[in-house]
Amino acid sequence: MIRLALPIYVELLTAVVAVGVIDLLWVSGLGEAAIAAVTVGTTAEYLAYGLFLAVPTGVTVLVGRRDGHAPLGPVVRAGWVWWAVFSVAVAVPGVLLREPLAALFTDAPALTAEFFLVSLGGLPVYFAQTVVDGVLKGLGDTRRPMRHAIICNVLVVGLDPLFIYGAGMGVQGAALATVIARAITLAVALRSLTRLRDASGARLGGAAGGRAAASGHGDGELGRGGRGRVAGDVIHTGLPMSGDFLARALVGMALVEIVAGFGTAAVAGYGIGQKIMLAGVMVFYALRQAAMIRTARSEAVRSPLALGLGAGAVIAVVLNVPAVPVAGLFTGDPAVAVEFLRWMTLYLVPFGGLIAVGGVLQASGRGSRLLAATLAGFAVQLPLAYGLSAWLGITGVWLSMAAGAAISLTGALAIQRAGGHSPAATPAPGPADTPAAGLSPSGGSGRRGGGPGRVPGPAPRSTRTAADPPSGP
Repeated sequence: MIRLALPIYVELLTAVVAVGVIDLLWVSGLGEAAIAAVTVGTTAEYLAYGLFLAVPTGVTVLVGRRDGHAPLGPVVRAGWVWWAVFSVAVAVPGVLLREPLAALFTDAPALTAEFFLVSLGGLPVYFAQTVVDGVLKGLGDTRRPMRHAIICNVLVVGLDPLFIYGAGMGVQGAALATVIARAITLAVALRSLTRLRDASGARLGGAAGGRAAASGHGDGELGRGGRGRVAGDVIHTGLPMSGDFLARALVGMALVEIVAGFGTAAVAGYGIGQKIMLAGVMVFYALRQAAMIRTARSEAVRSPLALGLGAGAVIAVVLNVPAVPVAGLFTGDPAVAVEFLRWMTLYLVPFGGLIAVGGVLQASGRGSRLLAATLAGFAVQLPLAYGLSAWLGITGVWLSMAAGAAISLTGALAIQRAGGHSPAATPAPGPADTPAAGLSPSGGSGRRGGGPGRVPGPAPRSTRTAADPPSGP
């Protein structure tokens, strides 16, 4: 599972760099107003992606479940339908309301509104990329999404100065460079998917649909109700992930408000500590995606709890050893940031276990119960943050984070025990789920029989493309 998770970690790390750092570095020469505009713009984009996250997550899980057993075409088409819906529902209002939206975040909204015009208008490109990568991950391929993220980063690094300074576009140039880089990357990603389809000798559900159609159960037999059911499954499967993402964002904002009561230096230290910790936390999210992919594909997942807890302990040590010099790169007074990282040892270990176990629960149909456990932790964390901070000062906020993570992990483990070791039951296969080959590097699968919605029994091992095999053990 670590081999599967490593490319995901690189993908997540490079994606954060592209969105959160590169644009800021290039516009820093334009002054504080430009830095603020890009900061607000990328934050808004981050939240918009949280709304859309349900779609690529659902696509990944359902493609993994069907690969080698049922046509993938209905899932992929459902992903593109939801892409169109979210693109219109998020991008259009965002562009039209960019000025009042910018005014919510800053007292000088003009530059932010200019950035929003391009960045929010380009969200469909960003969303489309995640759909393609979601399909690839469902097929067990995490290397191509990693390469796509690296390509995008390289392009942004080169295009930013051309548009910001060469074309004299300022902050809009930063947004435009990012959109163009993503569009080029999307073209590469779509080409990768096409090559994978051609190598497998099957179109998106085409070959599978042909074989199933011969028995009266093909993709061509899917009526409007069947297509609607698949589309509903995509959202239902991925929605808890969006809920988790947005809940964490809202709780993070609440914690900033609490920390702000201890002064500007405390807020700055908290922000610096969070940015440093983010590089380590992404290890957990890489493990979660790897566990989710393998569970969806009915492949063995070896003790995600132990991996998560172990990763949490390792990350805590790695972040604490260089805490003083690293925090000193951001500020002349790193005391708060260093204290934050020290106390986060109590948080990172249970949080690592929670996120890793969450991948199994998400892919096995228990994502809504996982979200409930996460919200239960937050329900305890926030009152504790207010109460303990009044008693222990800012240290109380850090302790509340550890307590919340521990409670959420306890709930997640209870859910896992209640569900046993096998994935949660899913509805019996209907016409659209008739076992058949789909788009895959395979035409078969390396997973075990008896996974979600599957007919028990051995399945042939995937035959992956020799030139570029998907990663995984």
